[in-house]
Amino acid sequence: MTIGRRHLAAAAFVASGASVLALSPASLAPARAEGNEAAAVAEAVAALTKAMLTADKAKLQALTADQLSYGHSSGKLEDKATFVDVIASKKTVYKSIELSKQTVVVAGNDAIVRHAWESESGPGDGKWNVSKIGILQVWQKQASGWRLLARQAFKV
Repeated sequence: MTIGRRHLAAAAFVASGASVLALSPASLAPARAEGNEAAAVAEAVAALTKAMLTADKAKLQALTADQLSYGHSSGKLEDKATFVDVIASKKTVYKSIELSKQTVVVAGNDAIVRHAWESESGPGDGKWNVSKIGILQVWQKQASGWRLLARQAFKV
């Protein structure tokens, strides 16, 4: 019998399926837990975005770590108090924020989030600036949940 590419492909497919079936539920638990944590981080990112759009001071404070280092693409750095104040006092108003190409990697009690950011923002006088930047965020799992520890924007 001649073994062709189709036979080899079928054998490889069956072998890979068998290896998945051989995994015990216990061996899958860490992967599920990490997936659940990644989903929780993604939810925190979405909640922070919503808080920025609505200028919700309480949510901004709750979703950020006390040691927050918030870096803008211009190089300007803000601590937690400044970051929250600028948005809550509407010194910067966000008309829209759209995140795309998001990835979340959980490493223990830390998570690395990357995404593309497109927004319209301004001082609230109807003049809007459009930003298209890349973002790197570091989230930390604290007793009260996932909190933004560091954020750095960069030009793309």
